[in-house]
Amino acid sequence: MKAVQFFEFGGPEVLRYADVPSPSLKGGEVLVRVRAVGLNPPDWYLRDGYSAHPELKPAVSFPVIPGSDVSGVVDAVADGVRDFSVGDEVFGMVRFPSYGESAAYAEYVAAPASDLALKPAGVDHAHAAAAAMSGLTAWQFLIDVGHDVQNPLQPGRHRPVPLEGKTVLVNGAAGGVGHLALQLAKWKGARVIAVASGANESFLRELGADDFIDYTTSAPEDVAHDVDLVLDSVGGPKTARFLRTIRRGGALFPVFPGFSDADRAASLGVDVSMTQVRSNGRQLAQLARLLDDGTVRVAIDSIWPLADAREAHERAARGGVRGKLALTVG
Repeated sequence: MKAVQFFEFGGPEVLRYADVPSPSLKGGEVLVRVRAVGLNPPDWYLRDGYSAHPELKPAVSFPVIPGSDVSGVVDAVADGVRDFSVGDEVFGMVRFPSYGESAAYAEYVAAPASDLALKPAGVDHAHAAAAAMSGLTAWQFLIDVGHDVQNPLQPGRHRPVPLEGKTVLVNGAAGGVGHLALQLAKWKGARVIAVASGANESFLRELGADDFIDYTTSAPEDVAHDVDLVLDSVGGPKTARFLRTIRRGGALFPVFPGFSDADRAASLGVDVSMTQVRSNGRQLAQLARLLDDGTVRVAIDSIWPLADAREAHERAARGGVRGKLALTVG
């Protein structure tokens, strides 16, 4: 089969489109003929060897096929699989977090059946693939963690908060996680403040944003007040600035590591919590229903053929992506 792989850590130029052996099935797995691949930050973090967080650099065996998010058609099922049959259209986030083992940038992927869900009929493969990791991240932060695995990001379990009637601020609202989190919060009855660049205001209001802050003209921490929850899909060291926007008893959920002001948060009565997204076919099936009836919509910034994965990674590096990036296969 054809796949994209790399033999060393580095920039987008290390990605190679080549012939590789097709995967074989183990018990409980499904062989998916891939039609589309969704791209996510862990793809380029892995490709460059986690240069921004060297302490997280995984041990991998080269060559590596990156990626985790796929949508396609079931080509074969192994013993023990009861929920899927040959010919079913499925999508999922495969084996995450298990760096270097997902191998999604390929024509075929062997995936645990528990990582997959039936693709919503009203959504094409590119949009289904693009929904997987970002949708599960938003779901597990805001709706339901869905597992009892020890949280690697903090001692305690992450606990979503009730959203009905609450004010939720989403930072990075035009990005992959952000634009889906906005819609899930609205679905749960929250008032949503979206933070993004001014060029995205009409896009985010169409998705349901009640209020909008253009971070290029106003610092959101100077504008928003008495917020119940901030979901910071940008995260990092600057996420502490949102503490001043949150009421006592509220919460700050940074999607990416870097928060280091726990004492200040405690003094303000703000709960700061994170979680590591994990594969979950059951949750994807719930998300699929929302995608199918139009409650949640996936936005795609750009699509390339699988062979042009390097160009997709270069686009990601330029930033300012509205929604998601995707690759098509076949």
